[in-house]
Amino acid sequence: MNTNQPVYLTTEGLEGLRQELDHLINVRRPALAERLHKAIQQGDLSENADYQAAKEEQGFLEGRIQQLESMLRHVSIIAENVTSDEVILGSTVTVVEKGQEETETFRIIGPAEANPMDGKVSYESPLGQALLGHRVGDTVFVAAPAGEIAFTIVAIA
Repeated sequence: MNTNQPVYLTTEGLEGLRQELDHLINVRRPALAERLHKAIQQGDLSENADYQAAKEEQGFLEGRIQQLESMLRHVSIIAENVTSDEVILGSTVTVVEKGQEETETFRIIGPAEANPMDGKVSYESPLGQALLGHRVGDTVFVAAPAGEIAFTIVAIA
């Protein structure tokens, strides 16, 4: 992650990262310190599987804490209820795939909280990139493993 780039988050995403960081620092870190303390008391650390596992977990934990702290230092909040006649960061876009009748709705957000199954698409994803800057009625094309997919924008909120 480039630490100089803004991290685009919704207010919900920001709160979620703050809660995760708080949990890691105030719950997981002390519990892991206790596990390490008990493992050290067992003696020979070179053959102590509990100690090795706890040290490995500590590395992942501290890495995630550093990542979250860095992200939170560079947060840029995505505006709520964005109104624009073209797709921008924060837009909720309803599309219909060529050859289909059912519409799909996506919110264009930052990659840190993207979850396509929940309708949250990163602006960096192929679909997000294709939609940005387009208007209702435009057809965009997205490269997919099975070939190119065409989507027509039917609404922007």
